[in-house]
Amino acid sequence: MAEDLLALLMLILLQAVLGFDNLLYISIESKRAPKDKQKQVRTLGIGLAVVLRIILLFVVLEIIELFRDPFYHLHWEGVVETSISVHSLIVIFGGAFILYTAMKEVWHMAFLDEHDAGEKGSKSAAEVIILIVLMNLVFSFDSILSAIALTDVFWVMATAIVISGILMIWLADHVSAFLQKNRMFEIMGLFILFLVGVMLLSEGGHLAHIKLFGNEITAMSKTTFYFVLFFLIVSDIVQSKYQKKLLKESAKVHQV
Repeated sequence: MAEDLLALLMLILLQAVLGFDNLLYISIESKRAPKDKQKQVRTLGIGLAVVLRIILLFVVLEIIELFRDPFYHLHWEGVVETSISVHSLIVIFGGAFILYTAMKEVWHMAFLDEHDAGEKGSKSAAEVIILIVLMNLVFSFDSILSAIALTDVFWVMATAIVISGILMIWLADHVSAFLQKNRMFEIMGLFILFLVGVMLLSEGGHLAHIKLFGNEITAMSKTTFYFVLFFLIVSDIVQSKYQKKLLKESAKVHQV
């Protein structure tokens, strides 16, 4: 029992760390829903994702080898080689979709006026919920496989998923409110999502054993990801403070 409780605590911490990028995606994507339904969209989307994640956990435990075993092989000597599995396909699809989402949002902010950018809220609540659930499942594969490496007790893994889901529902509102009040950090959030997409694509390519022109794709390590993430956040904070300082100095000059 003591081992199970220790494993539960470790899994909750693991879910919290791995769930950061998922939480950021949910906060940004929920803004596309009607404003009066955004909180409901986040709560329902995460709640449905938790239920489906537990079902997925049960399925993965039963047929884990089918997810990992390659079902398609391509060997074009010197050009491209790959051994694709279900797991690698899901990770590659998730990475590509996140890259697309981040680039589209950056495009809206950079090249469309405020009225056009406001059109982002025109998606129905149901569409946004479906996207949140699907992407939550994509993110859940790594956390589920990592959980299986720590313990094989189903109730421990299921409990960790439920607790992390409750924490995500609570944090999602706070993250969304923070981004709404501090719009300058929204750009940073989008570039973090972009970085997450690159990481997932590299991981998917590594899982699929893809070789392009004799060069094997290697997965971006989590250490590298968090190292880049840390300096991205620090540089954004420093730039923000410096910009405020320049604005104050400019205001003083105009007053004189």
